[in-house]
Parts: sequence; structure tokens; C-alpha cells
Amino acid sequence: MNVITLAGSPRLPSRSSSLLTLSQRWLEQQGFTVTPWDLFNFKAEDLLYARFDSPALQAFNEQLAQADGVIISTPIYKASFSGALKTLLDLLPERAFEHKVILPMATGGSVGHMLALDYALKPVLNALKSQEILHGVFADDSQITQYDRNPLLSPALETRLFDSLETFTRALARQSQFNLAGVSSLA
Repeated sequence: MNVITLAGSPRLPSRSSSLLTLSQRWLEQQGFTVTPWDLFNFKAEDLLYARFDSPALQAFNEQLAQADGVIISTPIYKASFSGALKTLLDLLPERAFEHKVILPMATGGSVGHMLALDYALKPVLNALKSQEILHGVFADDSQITQYDRNPLLSPALETRLFDSLETFTRALARQSQFNLAGVSSLA
């Protein structure tokens, strides 16, 4: 199965991207193919000027069409996800996440930002016709003490992250079985 990770932070490395680094490693150990994307794969002017014909955006859309699931991670600024991520999501086709399982993740300065996943990011993911949006993973900055190539998470956050990835893989398996059942009933 194919999974895309999308880092929505305007800087790398970042705490939010470290969650994706660990997720990618874990998923690859389970036999998944993971394609990482981040905002730096796109030219800023292509995003700002809504260039739908941008080669990077076209490549992303093609890979997204083949993906079974997407993990999106973003920092929370001013009670919402990053504006750069919003700009990218605004350029995706209306049904970009149709038939996809989505696992949202976010980091923020305090637990006071935890609900931003539910009230800011999930409505946008719903607008892109996500098949299933799972409960997100939120981490406050104190739970990620190192966020370069070898991220270091608090034990509680690490447990929540890997539990969420287990849920994600089960949802992907359910979705795959549903799709296969739908195809065989059409035959």
C-alpha cells in the first residue's frame, strides 16, 4: 500500500515534521511504501500565485491519486494550521482525498492548541472528500525534545503516535478490502 506524508511546516527540520519522520520509518518497517512531501517541494511563487499547472503540483496530484492514505503534519500558529499548508490544500482538486484514509498530526506551544486539528484542519480535509479522517495526534512542544534526523519524543507521545499508526494501518486494510469487494461486485 502507498502512503504519502505531507509536512506542512514552513521550516525544516521541525517538530511537526519529526512526527512524519518516525511515522515513515515505522510504516516502512511494516512493508508500506511511503512517499514524503513537504512545502519545500513546491516553489513559493507557484503556491502564492495559484499555478495549478506547476510541475511539482501535477506530480503531487498524480502520486496522491495512487495513494491509499495520507498523513499530514503541521505546526499550529494562531489557533490554526500553517497558512502555507492551507495554500497548498487550496490548490488540490475538489476530490483529492476521495477514497483516502487521512491521519492528521499537529504540534503546538501548548495543549491549548489541541482542538485546532478538529476545528481548523479537519473541515478542510472534509472539503477534499476524505474517505476517513482518523483521530489526530497532537503534541505540545515539550514532548519533542529533538527533531532533526533522529527525533526524540516523550514516552507518552511515542506511545500515542505508534497507536495511531496501528489504527491508520487497520483503516487502510479495511479500505482496501472495501475497494476490492466493490470491484468484485461490479464484475
